[in-house]
Amino acid sequence: MTDAAREPAGEPDGNPRERHLEGHGAGRAEGHGRRADQSDEDAASLPVLLEAVLSVGSELELRATLQHIVDSAAELCSARYVALGIVDPERVLVTALFTAGLSEEERAAIPHLPDVRSGLLGVLVEDPKPLLLDDLAQDPRAVGLPPGHPPMRSFLGVPIRVHSEVFGNLYLTEKRGGGPFTEEDLALVRVLAAQAGIAIGNARLYETARRRERWIDGAAAVTTALLAGSPAADALMCVAERARLLADAAAGVVLQPTPEGGMEIVAASTPGDPGDLVGTAIAPGSPVLEQLLGGEPVFIDDSATDPRMTTHVRMRFGPSMMLPLQSGGQLIGTLALPRARGGPAYDAVDRLLASQFASQAALALVLADAQHDREQLAVYEDRDRIARDLHDLVVQRLFATEMMLESTRRRAENAPSGDTVGDELTRAVDELDSTIQEVRTAIFALQQPPTDAPTTFRGRVLRETGGAAVLLGFQPSVHFTGAVDALLPAAVAGDLLTALRGALAAAHRRSGVTAIEVLVDASPARARLTVTDDGRTEAGARGTTVTWESAL
Repeated sequence: MTDAAREPAGEPDGNPRERHLEGHGAGRAEGHGRRADQSDEDAASLPVLLEAVLSVGSELELRATLQHIVDSAAELCSARYVALGIVDPERVLVTALFTAGLSEEERAAIPHLPDVRSGLLGVLVEDPKPLLLDDLAQDPRAVGLPPGHPPMRSFLGVPIRVHSEVFGNLYLTEKRGGGPFTEEDLALVRVLAAQAGIAIGNARLYETARRRERWIDGAAAVTTALLAGSPAADALMCVAERARLLADAAAGVVLQPTPEGGMEIVAASTPGDPGDLVGTAIAPGSPVLEQLLGGEPVFIDDSATDPRMTTHVRMRFGPSMMLPLQSGGQLIGTLALPRARGGPAYDAVDRLLASQFASQAALALVLADAQHDREQLAVYEDRDRIARDLHDLVVQRLFATEMMLESTRRRAENAPSGDTVGDELTRAVDELDSTIQEVRTAIFALQQPPTDAPTTFRGRVLRETGGAAVLLGFQPSVHFTGAVDALLPAAVAGDLLTALRGALAAAHRRSGVTAIEVLVDASPARARLTVTDDGRTEAGARGTTVTWESAL
């Protein structure tokens, strides 16, 4: 160990380290004694080093691994205080800090994570090499300690690399016993840092895989919910709430463009009352808005102090992501995920996964909107079909009944007997009654949403006949008599539907079937189903009637 290696920057002559090295040549026996003592120290440190190396690789969870590294470094070098700062080189910030030796009160007294643009922390970031100092106060690069931090003199700093990237720095201060850190301490910490880099790399891969899995599952859940046919407002709230939970954010909000060219919050999810979040607008011309309209995400370190943020709710939040929801080059909205003041900043993995989620959510919103349009089109097509049925069946039957009544009236004027007139009037009344049933059935069909499962017995009967129409090539005629929905219990209704399916299937197997009439009759005492078709039986007869009946 040379004097130059042991001399801290800016230390005056006659420093304690130099005094400790006086008498270097005082005697061979003394030198042999020091080497023997050093060998004993190295031998004693080896089990501790091995235990520390094994300890830092025993966890897959990243936070537990980082805390193991800090605790192991403190034990290995007898350091009173140890800290591991995770560095974001893009923003030159410490994004997380793990400590050993600080009490909860001392840790809470440090107001914020340190800025590493200056001071010794910045030296390690700009030039990631080990740094060994006897006295921090004597180094001109030191800028002092954060308020509330315990006093420190001796210092040992070592970068931790994950592959070729500097993940963070390990800081050790105040060696127990009052002495400075030695070159042997530095060597031990460098070995620990090398092993820590491997352990952190494995833990990061594991955590990234778990986070990616959570975001993928969340995106799949959102897609499923949106395609289930939820209303537009519920769909947007689903996106906001799921994204908030995945990002561990204080709020999840969805903004949509306004006619004036700005953006307005239309859905907000928070753990408590969203307050006045909904309705908050970003004015046209805002720098944030310009970036979003260009399809670029916006990442903010502190919403309360960032000059680009102009809304009155910004004071509530800290780090934030604003992600464009776009599909086919068209911006349909923005997903914003702000965290609470003082919350952890979003790292690169958070940004990537959230951006991918936003892209998936935007596609799901577009598909859900297209599905809603298809459902509306199906409604219109179904109503067109019913209108045709009304025209072809009801209107023509009413016209025929009108002609029949007109003919009956003329006969009644000239005929001496009223028997024929009575028969004609009876037939006319029957035709009018049948027409009324057709109109009631058509009106009920118009009231049923085309994609919803029917909840009434009438709707279930119409669904069965509608399904049979696909195979038959025509729509069976359906008539209801009595309060079928109110009178038929669930068990009887199920048996009747089973009988109806069997009758429709039997009619499909017969040749020459061009019309089927279904009559459901319910009274307080019984329920009856009658299915009549005009097909030919095996014996050659024309027309078949199937009747099913059950007591109530």
